[in-house]
Parts: sequence; C-alpha cells; structure tokens
Amino acid sequence: MFTRVANFCRKVLSREAESAQAEESRSMTVIPRDQHNISRQQISENALKVLYRLNKSGYEAYLVGGGVRDLLLGKQPKDFDITTSATPEQVRKLFRNCRLVGRRFRLAHVMFGPEIIEVATFRGHHEHAGDGKNISQQAQNGMLLRDNVYGNIEEDAQRRDFTINSLYYSISDFTVRDYTGGLRDLQEGRIRLIGDPETRYREDPVRMLRAVRFAAKLDMTICPQTAEPIPRLAALLHEIPSARLFEESLKLLQSGYGFATYKLLYEYQLFQPLFPVISRHFTPNGDSPLERIINQVLKNTDHRLQNSMRVNPAFLFAAMLWYPLIELAQKINDESGLTYYDAFALAMNDVLDEQCRTLAIPKRITALVRDIWSLQLRLSRRQGKRAHKLMEQPKFRAAFDLLALRAQAENSNELQRLTQWWDEFQKAPLTRQKTMANELGDDGARRRPRRPRRRAPRREGNGE
Repeated sequence: MFTRVANFCRKVLSREAESAQAEESRSMTVIPRDQHNISRQQISENALKVLYRLNKSGYEAYLVGGGVRDLLLGKQPKDFDITTSATPEQVRKLFRNCRLVGRRFRLAHVMFGPEIIEVATFRGHHEHAGDGKNISQQAQNGMLLRDNVYGNIEEDAQRRDFTINSLYYSISDFTVRDYTGGLRDLQEGRIRLIGDPETRYREDPVRMLRAVRFAAKLDMTICPQTAEPIPRLAALLHEIPSARLFEESLKLLQSGYGFATYKLLYEYQLFQPLFPVISRHFTPNGDSPLERIINQVLKNTDHRLQNSMRVNPAFLFAAMLWYPLIELAQKINDESGLTYYDAFALAMNDVLDEQCRTLAIPKRITALVRDIWSLQLRLSRRQGKRAHKLMEQPKFRAAFDLLALRAQAENSNELQRLTQWWDEFQKAPLTRQKTMANELGDDGARRRPRRPRRRAPRREGNGE
C-alpha cells in the first residue's frame, strides 16, 4: 500500500514538473550578443566552417551542448557539437570529409584531421515516428533502442538531457537561444533533467552517470527532482553494453575530477553497477586499505591531469582491483593447495574476467594490468642482478608507483622500507646500486654486517 501511494505521489510531482517545464519552454529566451560572453574567436575554425556552409546551403545550424555551456562559463571546450535541420544524408552531400556513424543515434562526423565536428539532426518527439524516415524503437523497460526521429529546434531542445546542455548559439546573428531555462540553471549551479526524470533515465540509464559527471566537473548540485530516482534506478546500468560503460568509466574517473565523481557515484549508489568486484569489499567506516588506495589513486590521477601529465587507465584499474585480487589469491591458495604464485595467476584471471563483464576493458589494457600486478611479487626479491633486471621491465615504474600506494594505504613499515629502498636505488649511481644489491641476503632482506671469524689460539707443540 505504501509503495502504491509513493508511486502515485511521484507521478503527480513529475506531471507538475513536466507542466512547469512545458510552460517555461514556450517562453523561449534570446540572449543578444552584447549580453553574453561567447566570441567566434573562441570557437574552432573547423566548427565555424561547418556552421557557415550549412547556413549558406539553406539549413538551420547552431552550436549546441557542452561547447556553448563551457564558453558561457568561461572555459575552453574540448570539442564543438552542431545541431541542424539537415538530415545526416544531406550533411554528407555537403562535406566530402564526412562519414555517418551510429545506429541508435544517427550522426554525421565531419573530419578535419584529428578534429571531428559532430553534427546531429534536430531530434523530434516519438509521436512523429513511423513515417519511414523517422525510426524509433523502444524496449519494454522504456530504454530507447533507436531514436532517429527528426523535428525542429524547439522539439530538439526538449529532447536533450539537461537544461545546461540545451543552449544554442547562432552563427547568423550571434545570439544564444534558451528554450528550457538552462541559462538560469547555469548561473545558479544546478543540474536539472529535462522532462520526467524517471522516464528519461529509463530511456537511457547512462544519463544518471552524466548527471553525476557534470555535477563533479562543473562543481554544481543535482536538483532534488533529478537526483531522487537515481538510487532506485541504478540497477538499470546492468542493461547497458559493457563497451559503452567502459568508455563512460574513463570519462568519469580520468577527466581531472575523478575523486569528486567517485564520491558522488558512491552517494547515489552508481559505483556498484560499474565495479561490483570492488564495492562488495567496502566497509561501513570507509577506512580499509582498499578504500584508502582508491581515494589516493584518484587524487593522484586528478593532479596529473590538471598538470597536463599523462595517465594510463591500466594503472588506475591495477590499483583499484589490487585488494580484491590478493584476497581471492589467498582464498585459492588456502583451498586448493596450489603455490601462492599459481593461485595469484588464477586470481588475476578471475578478477579481470568478472570486472570485464560490466566494463569491457580492452585486452591491451588488461595485459598491462597483469604486468603491473605480477611485478608486485618480484619487487621484494632484488638481490644480485635482479634489481637491474626488474628496472628494465617496461611497467617497472607503474609497479613501483603501485608499491608506494600500497605502503601508504596499509601504513606498513615493511612496504615503506621496500619503497624507500627502490626509490633510493633508482636515483643512485651504478656503483652505489651494486653495493645496495650486494648488501641484500638471498631473500632480498638487507644483510647484517658479518663479524670477523674468531680463530682459536694456535697451540704450541710440546715436542713429543
């Protein structure tokens, strides 16, 4: 009974929200050039070429989405997306350097060397589907399987996900058009979904991840109506192809604001569908070595990206999955009677296989993860020539960085001494390196100085 009442209340509230948004959408706002900060000098030259050619050919064309949003916030966009009244086939006829991509959403990619300008046709409402050109297909659970329904700019604004991404910049008169109150939400730092949140999340569950990502990236808050259904619908992410979720995970965790995003993913119960291998090891207080190493590796990744340094997703996954790996390896070792090295190898396979069922991590990355993990077992055995051979390994530096993270997460004196030894060894000249390696015993531990042997006093013969 309580569930029915709760569902009824949610429907009533969603209808009120929809009607309010519909009323708001009817009062489209045009912001003239002298009242906004967007300049053509900030827009990619190639994006301008596409906009001008579409306009000269008689089509409507606007800069839209994150490019407009970031320019209004005073940020430099990473890419520029365009929406137009031209169909993908009409765009391809205008640009020789164009290819059509996507089945679920048909898009035109206009390629200028490494830069790709994405051009989408105005989206329409699903009521217009079924006339041959407009194709829409929806699963029983509400998820959109195909959404090639075309419309006008007003309908396109309502079909976009968040109000802050539904702002249009016109190259013809340099105005910004706002159909959904996105400019006010942008000024007030609010992430708001267009339409009924539960319906929109069911259409595409990845929108829940996008809400969290934008909130972390732009330091905004998710409005209550947009946030409320997320924990209830988080399990819908299991229905998303694992390849798409892998790409989304990189956007979430390797874009310079991964730590803040991780905290929001955890808060809205979205982390578990992405990383079930990890989330079942979480503790109530959040202070286990696993949770500490995740916090630190994400902070380190953010720092590197913010300082224009390279990052590798293999290292991120190796650090995040390390403690589930060693726990499983120990369990296999105890139950099977295999040597620890064999149990460790089996555990690597099992952990990566399970993780790849939710995120389709490519083999080129899992191979590097295995290399980083395998070196962890060898770093303690460094006597003689072994230390130099380990340093020659391609992933030695990544393995050393993981060792340092482990020492910090576990607060282990033994790991800290090992980290300090390797840090000193890498910086030492060759003669010092040989001395350091020779001072170690067969087990890799530093040898104690040998005491000189005491000889027995020489006995004098008695002449007999």
